[in-house]
Amino acid sequence: MGLARRLAALTVAATLATACSAPQGPAPAAGGAGDAFVIGLGSEFENLSPVLGFAADGGSLMFDGLMRRAPDLSLQPNLASAPPASSPDGKTVTFTLREGVKFHDGRPLTARDVAYTYTTLLDPKTNSPISGDYSAIEQVSAKDDRTVEFTLKHPYAPLVQRTTLGIVPEGGIDPAKPVGTGPYSFVSWTPGDKVVLKANESYFGGAPAIKNVVLAFALDDNVRSTRLAAGEFDAAILPPKAAKRFENTAGTKVYRVDSADYRGIMFPMKEKVTGDLAVRKAFDLAVDRQAMVDTILAGSGKPAFGPISPDISWHNPAVTGNPRPDRDQAAKLLDEAGWKLGEDGVRAKDGLRAAFTLMYPAGDSLRKELALATASDAKKIGLEVKPEGLDWDAIEPRMAKDALIMGYGSPYDPDYLNYELFHSSYQGKGFFNPGYYANPEVDKLLETGRESADEAVRKQAYTDFQKIIHDQQVWTYLVFLKHVYVVRGDWQGITPSVDAHEHATGGLFRDLASWKPGK
Repeated sequence: MGLARRLAALTVAATLATACSAPQGPAPAAGGAGDAFVIGLGSEFENLSPVLGFAADGGSLMFDGLMRRAPDLSLQPNLASAPPASSPDGKTVTFTLREGVKFHDGRPLTARDVAYTYTTLLDPKTNSPISGDYSAIEQVSAKDDRTVEFTLKHPYAPLVQRTTLGIVPEGGIDPAKPVGTGPYSFVSWTPGDKVVLKANESYFGGAPAIKNVVLAFALDDNVRSTRLAAGEFDAAILPPKAAKRFENTAGTKVYRVDSADYRGIMFPMKEKVTGDLAVRKAFDLAVDRQAMVDTILAGSGKPAFGPISPDISWHNPAVTGNPRPDRDQAAKLLDEAGWKLGEDGVRAKDGLRAAFTLMYPAGDSLRKELALATASDAKKIGLEVKPEGLDWDAIEPRMAKDALIMGYGSPYDPDYLNYELFHSSYQGKGFFNPGYYANPEVDKLLETGRESADEAVRKQAYTDFQKIIHDQQVWTYLVFLKHVYVVRGDWQGITPSVDAHEHATGGLFRDLASWKPGK
């Protein structure tokens, strides 16, 4: 499927991407500066173009943004030489570029490259799936070689955060040989297999100690775990249960990293069963979230009740619930709404059975277990949920009719993701608002949060937004994850942060260029 259709599903691999031929046999063991470092990823990217959404939130090894995020999530100048200057009305933001930066092909970075990147992203002809995130921008212009000015239609609080987007050279990217300014440059790409990067010895931040990086794609969790155990990978992202086998393995370390990444069930709002609020509320009450955390996540996570983690300052504390099920109350809700229990144990109303399909990506063992667990919980209150594992190409055309276990979440500004997931203008746009949710009140709150320069106004807007989404059970949120990384070898410079859903983009490997062999 195209990037616009599965951006959320596949960005996991997008950040670290570049390509070459597949690994031939076990990869060289990590530890020497000249060895290839092989990372096993669970998804593959569609392209390597920042203007089409590749690594938009930073963390790419190939591209740099004007700003970058530190491990504490604070923003630091990257291609910019200093934080930007803003006009009093907040509608003009000016950056000064770092001197002496060059693209991988030797061309010097100038303000024209920055202007080109954003102008191309916003051009309707580009059809970028992330253009909506930058819609507040009226114009980006180069004032001289080192000065770039953003002119906004209205104040946009997250603008500086959005400038983690990778900068491409004026004239665009050759798909066969993408060029950035990052610590690693592109070597080759074998689709469906792997990508290879090599160190940028002239990188302005210093030449990386790890000279070669291979990004090997292994979509099945069990395959990824097996290849890591066999020595083919030096690191991998794994589900918590799959990572347990490595906890006591000599020379291997398991990192459990806090995240704002959730798993939840998206409901098609136009279908008679999942479109019934009583069904959705009862389903929410029936789910045993604590059991999911304890068993499926092996303790590496927490119950979820909304799209913003309780660990983030934007969280509305009223959006909560009981991590244990209340099936008596769930049954009462269904009875009162006319969903009566049949002889087969499944409820029905006006001849319609309370049954629906719950899709999940077949190679994702975590989502599969969540789907099976929720189906079992739902059965206890008379709802028939039929889990079905499919590939993404089969899932996408069915999202308007069948429920889906999805993963999203960001520790950054609440404008991130929530606008696309719940604003009515995004109904049915691929993996953004696939359930066709439409609520004018929510639209207004999201617009206020996006356009206001007043922090208190924004806070109230997102507080109210979370409450409505929770009360209407637009999704049933299940769990927030801890991301689990397994790394072979002794490395210095590993600095875990709070991850977003796209944790290969800005995840543990975001600072791979600064890792050094341990002593």
